[in-house]
Order: sequence, then structure tokens, then C-alpha cells
Amino acid sequence: MQEKTTIARPYARAAFEQAREEGDLQKWSAMLQLLNLVVSDSNMQPVISNPRLDSKKLAELILDICGKHLTESGQNFIRLLVDTGRLSVAPEIYEIFEEKKVRAEGIAEVEVISAYPLDDEQQENIKKFMAKRLGKKVDITTRIDETLIGGAIIRAGDSVIDASLKGRLKQLSHNFAE
Repeated sequence: MQEKTTIARPYARAAFEQAREEGDLQKWSAMLQLLNLVVSDSNMQPVISNPRLDSKKLAELILDICGKHLTESGQNFIRLLVDTGRLSVAPEIYEIFEEKKVRAEGIAEVEVISAYPLDDEQQENIKKFMAKRLGKKVDITTRIDETLIGGAIIRAGDSVIDASLKGRLKQLSHNFAE
């Protein structure tokens, strides 16, 4: 995996710089996501790895599948990946591009793990709190972990706020042990 990421990094950087130059990070994000889906499809794997299919035909096939969702520079990017034999790292390119895009847009990814589903008001309150704390726009994803008993755990990058009942009980237990 590390090797694929290393190979994908310069391509992701080039795509990101091209997207910034064109002033359309969102369009490039959508194109790379589509390419990721096409390349990751289990029906496409044998086609992509088929040594009998020359790079020009493979590129045209991918371009036909993606259709009008690609700009001219997006089409050229796909041709480059096929010609250099780097089509298989499209998922890693997309992942790295998205990380760069999030940083450039100043959006913090926040994960909220709670014992029960959060309603819209609770999510909005957490979003406002974290935006103020981080000084950035916040994009929240939520998931349920019933083992928390109650409360929530909020993760933003390396920062973790454990306001779960399970976490509080663990801390109380630790305090009594000392």
C-alpha cells in the first residue's frame, strides 16, 4: 500500500495543481472519483490487467465509460495514467487529491461516534462547537457504537474529545486505582 501511495503522490499533486489552475477543485474531485469507481470495479480488473489490450484501446475504453463527465484535461490525465502504466493507482490518487482539497478548502473532518443516533440539532451544535474550537469549517460524519452506553466521542484529526459514559467510567476506574 505504501508503494502505491508513493507512486500516486506526484500524479495526485499534478491533478491538484491542474484543478487549482482551472479553478475547479470540485470538478476534478468528481472526475477522479469516477475514475476511482471505474478502476476499482471488479468487472474492470481483468480488462485493465489484460496484456493483450494496448494502452490506446484501454484509454479509449475508460474515456468511453466516463463519457461527458470528463474535461479535456481530465481525459489527458487518464491517457497519461494509462500510457505510464499507473491506472491501477487511481484509488490512491483520488484519496491523496481529496486530502489536499480538504486542506485547501480549510474544512476539518470531524467524526462523531455516539451511543445513539444524533438528531439534526445535536449535530449542528457539535458542528458549531468544533468550528469555533478549530477555527475552520467543519464536515461531520457520524456513526453509532452502542458500547459507549451514552454520550459521544468526537475526533478531529489527532484531537479526541471523549464525552462518552464508557470513557468517563474508565477514567473513574483509573482514578480509584491510583
